[in-house]
Amino acid sequence: MKRWMKAWLVWIFIGYAAPVWAQQNFLQQQLQYATVQMAYRNKDSLLKAEFAAKGLNWPPRYLYIRSFKYDSQLEVWVKSNPEDTFRLFKVYRICALSGTMGPKRMQGDYQVPEGFYYINHFNPKSSYHLSLGLNYPNTADLLSIDHSSDPGGDIYIHGSCVSRGCIPLTDSQIEELYLLALYAHSAGQDFIPVHIFPIRFGNPASEEFLSHFTGINPGAEKLWSTLREAYTYFNETHQLPIIMTDASGQYVMALPPHKHQPELSQITSSRG
Repeated sequence: MKRWMKAWLVWIFIGYAAPVWAQQNFLQQQLQYATVQMAYRNKDSLLKAEFAAKGLNWPPRYLYIRSFKYDSQLEVWVKSNPEDTFRLFKVYRICALSGTMGPKRMQGDYQVPEGFYYINHFNPKSSYHLSLGLNYPNTADLLSIDHSSDPGGDIYIHGSCVSRGCIPLTDSQIEELYLLALYAHSAGQDFIPVHIFPIRFGNPASEEFLSHFTGINPGAEKLWSTLREAYTYFNETHQLPIIMTDASGQYVMALPPHKHQPELSQITSSRG
């Protein structure tokens, strides 16, 4: 084999292998931290047993997280292959909530965001035991606020039981979620979607509560309509909807090719 061809094949191999190696290496790097080691000791065997009891493949390769503000619940869904449908693994209790219904729009408003996000930061040295950062503000958030305003940031799912706009699960529960996210990320899921809803749509008590906010914030009502559509789609299919952002900052679910779509600027977060 010619030398240039050998070099080409080596380059291709390195190009494909490097991302996988980097992800596996990321897991090993995380396990150097005492908090992650503690989570592994406390939860790895337990999670493995729970997966087996529910007929789920261990470790998880794909995660989907959805959070319901008023209902104080966070669901974790898993699957093994891209073509599979998601299956519910567990529902965690959110132990504290700040703000009210509606999206986060500015620094210091103590609002938990609402919309379509993904995990973009694993923090093993969090002040709240462990934490998973969200990509707030995303494109939709930035397009929806006054450009002179500060939208804030540093929104995390974390341990402890205090909230200033984040999603606290307690130390025990964040250990489980952190490990699950680590395994999925290490298996190649770069974007772990996190969809945050104001309520669990279809629940009568939750719908009644949300109705009190009708007419107060038209922008939020448009957002809730898309969130409801995405929530319903997932409940019916157990597949992630494709969510995009239009030029005005509104989320849009992708439509079949024969239907008209508005100008779209970015696929935001729903990558399965």
